[in-house]
Amino acid sequence: MTLPTEMTRIEITEPGGPEVLKSRRVTLPVAAEGEVLIRVHAAGVNRPDALQRAGKYPMKPGMNPIPGLEVAGEVVAVGNGVSTFAVGDRVCALSNGGGYAEYCTVPAGQALPIPDGLEWIQAAAIPETFFTVWANLFGLGGASRGQRALIHGGTSGIGTTALMLCREFGIEAFATAGSADKCAAIRNLGGEAINYRDQDFAEVIAEKTAGQGVNVILDIMGGSYLNGNISALGMDGRLVMLGFLGGARANDIDLLAILGKRAVVTGSLLRARTSTEKAAIADQLREHVWPVLAAGRCLPIIDKVYPLADAAKAHAHMEAGDHIGKIVLKID
Repeated sequence: MTLPTEMTRIEITEPGGPEVLKSRRVTLPVAAEGEVLIRVHAAGVNRPDALQRAGKYPMKPGMNPIPGLEVAGEVVAVGNGVSTFAVGDRVCALSNGGGYAEYCTVPAGQALPIPDGLEWIQAAAIPETFFTVWANLFGLGGASRGQRALIHGGTSGIGTTALMLCREFGIEAFATAGSADKCAAIRNLGGEAINYRDQDFAEVIAEKTAGQGVNVILDIMGGSYLNGNISALGMDGRLVMLGFLGGARANDIDLLAILGKRAVVTGSLLRARTSTEKAAIADQLREHVWPVLAAGRCLPIIDKVYPLADAAKAHAHMEAGDHIGKIVLKID
């Protein structure tokens, strides 16, 4: 296959608002050992992209400064040692950055074949949220059939994915949102909606569960929700924190409540995990979730699609907070 020598990508020119995202022509990346080079047809837009753009994401040395954590496209080259994929394969992948581009290199273990029947846009909306939800709700959180879960930000990409997987695997789900339309979307996904603008989520959980609480909470808010989350947990409950939209620090924590419930408070950043850890999550998804997607269930909800050149508009739309589901960049 003959490849171009240059490509277009979106760069963060300096920390700031969506306007700092600029298109640049750069040299095509090369697949290193254990990697595949993907001709990107679509790339998902996620909250960590916006945090990175604003200079608020903890970027460790060696992390790719180009935004974009999930892509869908075709393999156009494979690095040494790769036997799981071949040129021409249709894949979606969790990237380590660099997805806002016409071509992107990805460790082969973080790529998965696109389930039959899915188009590029749908496939690009899968990796970041499904990897995140599986590793945290079902992994760290230990959610299982017959349990209860509380999902904050129920209409985000993470939230809609979590709700669909809860319904698929027999978990009773509650979810928070801030408008009637978003609460309706939560109910359509099988969840019990809680409008945080006029309801106290901990009080609703206590009422709906006869004081038993939930087994696991998936939280994107952080500090401002911590005590409410502890209150909403049941005995031996697990609070898994994914973000800090409500603050990265918490004051006046009710430690006695944590001890009294034997609660586990934990969290993780997907991007900071090693390629080996991400490949293990990919294997679990292939086993447990890929058959569900291939059957046409739990497919990602697409809110809006933008061309790559309009990445700034995509970020502005996400930060406005009105979207339900995923925002995707179309590149071909």
